[in-house]
Amino acid sequence: MNEKEQEKSEPTGEVDYTEGRSRRSRSRRSRAPRRTQGQALQEALGISPEDLKDIEGKLSIVKFLDYFSEEPLDFAFKERTINQYVKKITEKIDKFEFGGEEDKLLKKGFEDKKILENLSKIRVKTEELAISKGINRSVDKRLRRLNLIITGPLLGVALLFFLLPIFGINIDSFLMLPLICVFCMVPQFVRNSVVKKWFQFKGDTRDEFYIQNRDDVLVIKSYIAEVLANIRSQLLELEVPLELIKFSLFTRDYENLNVINQKQLKGMIEYYVSFAYPEGMEPFPIPESLQQQYNQPVFPERKKRQKAEKNFIVLTEMKGKNGVIWNFVPSLKDNQADNINQMLSDSKFSEADLGFSEIIPNYPTDNAIYCLCGEIIEISTINICRWKDSFNFYLFEGTQCKCGDKIYAISLMDDGDEVPEELQEIFLS
Repeated sequence: MNEKEQEKSEPTGEVDYTEGRSRRSRSRRSRAPRRTQGQALQEALGISPEDLKDIEGKLSIVKFLDYFSEEPLDFAFKERTINQYVKKITEKIDKFEFGGEEDKLLKKGFEDKKILENLSKIRVKTEELAISKGINRSVDKRLRRLNLIITGPLLGVALLFFLLPIFGINIDSFLMLPLICVFCMVPQFVRNSVVKKWFQFKGDTRDEFYIQNRDDVLVIKSYIAEVLANIRSQLLELEVPLELIKFSLFTRDYENLNVINQKQLKGMIEYYVSFAYPEGMEPFPIPESLQQQYNQPVFPERKKRQKAEKNFIVLTEMKGKNGVIWNFVPSLKDNQADNINQMLSDSKFSEADLGFSEIIPNYPTDNAIYCLCGEIIEISTINICRWKDSFNFYLFEGTQCKCGDKIYAISLMDDGDEVPEELQEIFLS
């Protein structure tokens, strides 16, 4: 019996919403199935599913090796995770044996460069370095272990509170409130402490590790470059508009790539890229059916619709002295927009004595302020704001972004400044 026959055979009229539900169900089934990006490319460009799957497989190899070569410390004590990735990669590499000459060269390069041996060697060295710094297991395992150690005694105390009344020992119910608070706060405090220690370890040892293992890392990067060149050559042969193939990497050092956008993550930058055409070559025309995909921004449109007056960025975790800032983490504080507007209304403005390049010398190479669409903001105006004649802070005004939004950033002027209690939720939360 097909679905329509089933709907007709179902009893109706018992309750009003049954018929409406059936109509909605039929409406959903009548809609055309949504096409994936791969299906759209196949239909518009005539690419075979096998070619598309081959390109996607090569890009997955690139993305794993790129992340591993840029953040090897993230794989310390994660042999099982690496083995899972290695298994998938090896399966794809083995299939190159049955491809064209260029694919066979990729397989040979994988073996000649001893990529698997390099992955294993680097992982072992990350663990040796971590152990030398007092870290002997992955963050995930440490968190699970600490949560178990903390939760066990807390559960024991909670059980005691429930059992004592059974034996006639009454306990004030108000004593349960602090216990519940402890249950909620202690695991989170431990988690934050462990994660913070891990990121501090990575920040302190990243350069040291790269210097000591530079040759092994460069071997992996050289193979990534070979795979990227192979993918680009294949796309050009298939006459695929290169602008349509967008992917992310954690470095921009490879040749023949255009950086579309970038996003600041915790301790790293993720670059969104596409392949560049050979010099002097005219781009392939993009079919009209794929124009929307090409014009679609890398970052969600949802955030770009926010009003400019709510686009406040606070430079949190700021490190700086005497008006010069050398490190910060940009944090969107749209939920504090009303408080920030009130703070600005209560402040007197004066032009900064220092230029922007003097205030943030390493902008935007090491530190950058981003628009909601992901573009780096160009700062046009810098004001020193004096709130109620008692507290000074910076207000950076950005030029209007290509997306139409305008961003404002606020920051402390010195990491030793005491923030008034009324403003702590803005600057310190």
